[in-house]
Amino acid sequence: MTTRIEHDLLGERALPADAWYGIQTQRALENFRITGIPISHFPELVQALAMVKSAAAHANQELGVLEPHKAEAIQAACADIQAGTLHDQFVVDLIQGGAGTSTNMNANEVIANLALVKLGHPKGAYQHLHPNDDVNRSQSTNDAYPTAACLSLQFAAQPLIAAIGALRDALQEKAVAFADVVKMGRTQLQDAVPMTLGQEFEAFAVNLGEDIDRFQEAQQLLCEVNLGGTAIGTGLNAPVRYQALAVEHLARLSGRPLVPASHLVEATSDMGAFVFLSGMLKRFAIKLGKLCNDLRLLSSGPRTGLGEINLPPVQPGSSIMPGKINPVIPEAVNQTANQVIASDLAVTLAAEAGQLQLNVMEPMIVYNLLNAMRMLGEACHMLRTRCIVGIEANRETCAQHVEHSIGVVTALVPHIGYANATRIAQQALHSGATVRELVIAEGLLDPTRVEALLSPQAMLAPAAEK
Repeated sequence: MTTRIEHDLLGERALPADAWYGIQTQRALENFRITGIPISHFPELVQALAMVKSAAAHANQELGVLEPHKAEAIQAACADIQAGTLHDQFVVDLIQGGAGTSTNMNANEVIANLALVKLGHPKGAYQHLHPNDDVNRSQSTNDAYPTAACLSLQFAAQPLIAAIGALRDALQEKAVAFADVVKMGRTQLQDAVPMTLGQEFEAFAVNLGEDIDRFQEAQQLLCEVNLGGTAIGTGLNAPVRYQALAVEHLARLSGRPLVPASHLVEATSDMGAFVFLSGMLKRFAIKLGKLCNDLRLLSSGPRTGLGEINLPPVQPGSSIMPGKINPVIPEAVNQTANQVIASDLAVTLAAEAGQLQLNVMEPMIVYNLLNAMRMLGEACHMLRTRCIVGIEANRETCAQHVEHSIGVVTALVPHIGYANATRIAQQALHSGATVRELVIAEGLLDPTRVEALLSPQAMLAPAAEK
């Protein structure tokens, strides 16, 4: 393998000649072998880094601190990376020491080398365009990396929100399809009162869909960025107008309504927006997990469980029990939800671990948030396409559960009294007779009245005014 030599304050290193990254990235590759997941695993982060560097080059050129030919070459390199070029060269592990310095330098070096080639120079000829002096001009890792993180999370939120919306719509379609299927509602896994399967699925749809607005709110918090704060928020080495110009260019490049942080020292150390987003991801994961718990219960059986719905079979369920089909899609979503809930704890601990003017645990926060958002989006897509759209109602089973449930006696309480209703319920439980049969047999109400009170229409909504 042919190599090239690069130097830094610790000495020199041989790099693969075809590598677009430089010596600091090489050292990070040697130092950090934690997750095995490189920056390139999340294209939205790579694109955000390129946008930050391009916006900085624009601002620096306008302010006269970066020569036009260098600024234009950097911007052209960044445009290529935004379009997908050289993403495989973003190789640093997502978990790393240095508060994201290795990620920032990976971006600086790839962009610098790509810009050098565009200017007609070989890779590594940094005397013509330098990763630190030019690509990182007016920046520090401590403002460039968090800004890219905020931007990448907004990019990652879009497919997640779309996936949630599509899942909500699929559940709502089932709510319409099952609107006439009367079944028993349950509390504490015991019979409660009747409802429709449509009402149950509509509740699922509303429950998940309301979090779309919450994720939009979380994105608004991520729009305030600390670009221009440099090392600790004082703006050292950045021109006076740099912050406003850089953020303005970044908002234009990204299409996001970014605004400069009002207090850069505070913004440089604050992880509040990340914690808020993590909490929202946990909230949604809990809801998604509960939905899948319900689907597994409702489809349990097929002969000895609730069996009120059938989930579409997607694969054989056992290596030993012939004919067994398991609810593998909801099970996988449950595991996803558990992982996201655990990720929230990791983000919480990392955010609390900040010290003084910086939080060095930010790479861990970014990794967990991006991973959680991707997992939840994929889980929503899988659940919708491989499960929800194929669910069928077992109408006869639902009707039998209602007919033989003692819970329907609740509808008679205003008419026969709580004591009588309790006695009838106990008799029904022990004798196997239905509530309808016992009430009529005792003459507590005439048959026509009983039929009217225990009809689905009467039990599924508030009582009509007399």
